[in-house]
Amino acid sequence: MQSKTQRRLACLSIVLSLGLVAAACGGDDDDTASDTGDASGEAGAASGEVNVSGSSTVLPISTAAGEAFMAENGDATVNVDGPGTGDGFELFCNGETDISDASRPIDDEEAALCEENGVEYVELQVANDGMAVMTNPNNSVECLSFADLYALIGPESEGFSTWADAEPIASELGSSTEFPDATLDLTGPGTESGTYDSFVEVVLTPIAEERGVPEDEAEATRPDYDASPDDNVIIQNIESSDTSLGWVGFAYAEQAGEGVTEVPVAAEPNGDCVEPSAETIADGTYPLSRPLFIYVSSAAAEENGAVVPFVDFYLENLAEFVEGAGYVALPDEQVSEVITGWEGR
Repeated sequence: MQSKTQRRLACLSIVLSLGLVAAACGGDDDDTASDTGDASGEAGAASGEVNVSGSSTVLPISTAAGEAFMAENGDATVNVDGPGTGDGFELFCNGETDISDASRPIDDEEAALCEENGVEYVELQVANDGMAVMTNPNNSVECLSFADLYALIGPESEGFSTWADAEPIASELGSSTEFPDATLDLTGPGTESGTYDSFVEVVLTPIAEERGVPEDEAEATRPDYDASPDDNVIIQNIESSDTSLGWVGFAYAEQAGEGVTEVPVAAEPNGDCVEPSAETIADGTYPLSRPLFIYVSSAAAEENGAVVPFVDFYLENLAEFVEGAGYVALPDEQVSEVITGWEGR
């Protein structure tokens, strides 16, 4: 469905419109969705423009869905880009997009903005993913616990220039990991990214709070690292340094191939190290597993004749789009629950 290049693009806009948006049909508002026709039927069954923005992680899935939908609906346009989960929610809650891709659930501040602007929505989980911790294949590191990651990336590690600098904090947290006495070239997503938010929430904040770190610092990484909204840039940074460390979504790390090493992760100091894989992410044994979502504007679903057919099509073919993009598909039973939730909106 997608080429490797398409999957790895961190920001993509699909614009293949064949004309102006046509009026879908007559009749009253309650008939809008059915009158647009079946999105998976003959070409021209749905018309209109759907704007999707948000997570660069979910981007390849929505891109695949958009391309396939437009191939079967010649008068429909699906525009997809991936500035990051946080930026996507800002656009969505300001009423500027129809669907928001997200690599984490909407947070309280974003939900409040949506409420303030009268934007109601439906949350739909579309896949499972994991955050892959990476280093260069030439590095000797074989496993990292949450304690180790906190010591290397957390708010107390600002200014650490070598891996060994982090060893005292890791030791205080109960870790016996021996870090190499080598330059620490740290790279990862920036604050606009849902991958950043998820990593901080799962790995760093619980430890920071236990250690009495001020709240504003506890909910962040160290600021002095090479941050990028582009997953491909992060991969390149890992490849270019023998003693690098960083994190991205699992699918992007998998696509990088032999240029990076995905480091097994343990939730507890000196605990069992688990490698990221489709199996360990699906069953939740990989400690950095997470769900991926799309959020659909309720108003757009009612007023835009292309939104409901597109989401229907997206969910009906979900496994194809998810697996084609390199992510972990939901079990059939869970997909059925998601579809039921969407239909019952």
